[in-house]
Amino acid sequence: MTKLTLGPIAYHWSAEARRDFYARIADEAPVDEVYLGEVICSKRAPFREADLPATIERLEAAGKTVILSTLAEVMLKRERKATADIAAMDAPEIEINNAAGLYERGQQPHRIGPFMNAYNEATIAWMAGQGATHVCLPAELPAEAIAVATGAARALGLGVEMQVFGRAPLAVSARCYHARAHGRTKDNCQFVCEEDPDGMPLRTRDNRPVLRVNGIQTQSESYVDLLPETAQIVAAGVTHLRLMPQAVDMVGVARLFRAVLDGTLAVAEADARLAALCEGTGLSNGFYHGAAGYRRIALAAPA
Repeated sequence: MTKLTLGPIAYHWSAEARRDFYARIADEAPVDEVYLGEVICSKRAPFREADLPATIERLEAAGKTVILSTLAEVMLKRERKATADIAAMDAPEIEINNAAGLYERGQQPHRIGPFMNAYNEATIAWMAGQGATHVCLPAELPAEAIAVATGAARALGLGVEMQVFGRAPLAVSARCYHARAHGRTKDNCQFVCEEDPDGMPLRTRDNRPVLRVNGIQTQSESYVDLLPETAQIVAAGVTHLRLMPQAVDMVGVARLFRAVLDGTLAVAEADARLAALCEGTGLSNGFYHGAAGYRRIALAAPA
């Protein structure tokens, strides 16, 4: 059975917002696995740590599998230590998003996150040799590459995951664009990113929305929406479908994807409802179809 997963929150949501969010996920969302942890900025991590044990306990009591994700960028001593601390854990499972985590993990079992660039068969085989049991493919891979990568991973006994909803993670940088946009330095950011719970809009000179900024991360402006492609993705051998948390009704989003996976709701109706839930934000699937990521490619009607 294809599993539905919820990726880690990429944004600096308040403690209250996170608690309420995960309480609803535990009680109402038909997701099988939930990724927790700070992936983008190590300065945010202390705000999450106090609630983490209670969040894990509540999610596991609701039957969800919990996975802890490491930072995508490791540059400072505190970031190396944080990565090493997670890598040393026996439980829950961990997802590694930076090569520093591979070093600290020492070939013990782990998952590979989307920031590790598992683009081809050789890379996936090498990762499996380092102890990977599961790999989340990069968001920008087209369908043909996904099929090849998935075939290679499954032949090695790995689970395969890909993002099917939410803003695409495009890049991380040593600079904090969020701080710079507000005339602040990275070290004295005053956590200004908390003001943008769905990312800071970035516009072109003629005022067209083009990207989102989330601390050191650059994201797509649109939400990736691969709900219509779900059957193709599952047929290619992908075992886990990842939903990325956004400032929308994520329980509603999860229910729509689960209904399509279970065959209890027609794809066209489900996608129309998803568009309504995400009103005001564009939906895209360009990467999957080998086109510019921001584009929305309509599927051909069945013959």
